[in-house]
Amino acid sequence: MKKELIFIAEIGLNHNGNFDLCFELIKQAKAAGANIVKFQLGWRDKPKEMNQFDKKRISQLIEWAKYFEIELLFSIISENAWELIKPFKFKKFKIASRTIKHDMTLAKKILKDNKETIISLGMWDKKKPPFPKNKKIFYLWCLSKYPCEPKDLKNLPKNFNKTHYYGYSDHSIGIETSILAISRGAKIVEKHFTLDKSSTIIRDHSLSATPEEFRQMVNIGKDIFKKVNMGV
Repeated sequence: MKKELIFIAEIGLNHNGNFDLCFELIKQAKAAGANIVKFQLGWRDKPKEMNQFDKKRISQLIEWAKYFEIELLFSIISENAWELIKPFKFKKFKIASRTIKHDMTLAKKILKDNKETIISLGMWDKKKPPFPKNKKIFYLWCLSKYPCEPKDLKNLPKNFNKTHYYGYSDHSIGIETSILAISRGAKIVEKHFTLDKSSTIIRDHSLSATPEEFRQMVNIGKDIFKKVNMGV
């Protein structure tokens, strides 16, 4: 992964089960400055559930992401999801906190593919990371609480460069904590992304950034990142 500040717009299930809405979400994420747009594969994906993706839908997401010139990423949450995504030859994958806690076997299979892998450690309670750090593993600090309150975030690294964390996955309300993480050395920021924060269909909407909020986070974050690397 290039040594630059990376913004991931986590759409997750914020399409509310309306697959066609993914087109607009990808479009708005790109316009807001995201480098990567991310979905979850293998979560609430049974027949007639809201996040059921098949090869046809994955191909459609790939086509839309290519059209808007933004990288597409998936969190792989089940064995079936892993088998479904492998033929598409993605360059990188995401491993969610719940996978590290509940399905280490799957996590090892994903890493064995030797692709760049971003791993959230929101449920990891040990001091050492689950896998030895290398050039293809990028750990994100996060807290698996939805949403996080300021009092919950006292353990946010004071200096990411002195930890095994490469970035931050944000579950707090607002963009301030993401910007704080950048000022402390985070090089990846993952933030949930929505077109409607008032929606109650999925809990993630309330802690997500709107296109305008995401754009503000990107603009401010990039400026802070430059200053930090200048030694300010």
